[in-house]
Amino acid sequence: MSIYTPPVKHVDAPEVAAYWAERRRYLERVRKVPEIRQRFWKEVAMYLLRRLLWSFGFFPVFIAFWIPLVLSSFNPVVMASDFIPMLQDFVNSNPEVQATTISTLTIAWASIGFIFLVFDFVLTPFRSPYEYEADVYMRSWEQLNHEQLPDKV
Repeated sequence: MSIYTPPVKHVDAPEVAAYWAERRRYLERVRKVPEIRQRFWKEVAMYLLRRLLWSFGFFPVFIAFWIPLVLSSFNPVVMASDFIPMLQDFVNSNPEVQATTISTLTIAWASIGFIFLVFDFVLTPFRSPYEYEADVYMRSWEQLNHEQLPDKV
């Protein structure tokens, strides 16, 4: 044993099993409460809406304006003078070229959105209200059964 490793306190499996068994029982009880079930579905909808708005609304739009602004050395006049001829060419082009350009921009927007959506789901996982309720309950349960539990469960 190294001098840098802290001493490990022996944790009895029955104590840990009692904690998780009580948590499981509480989660089964709390899943039957209609108010919490309603709050769960509301929070799922808000979570998905927030993730979709960030991924498909903010990030592609931010990148679409940030990259040209960086390439124009943060000078909006240079950026506008570069974009005006491109926009005039787009307006003056035939419908097939316009459709292809719009399709390409839509594919780019969707691909950036999906990439950020995947990373957003990974970096900010959904926090269930059931789990929150169980955490609060288990903290109080630990305090009531403090002498029966190990230091770190």
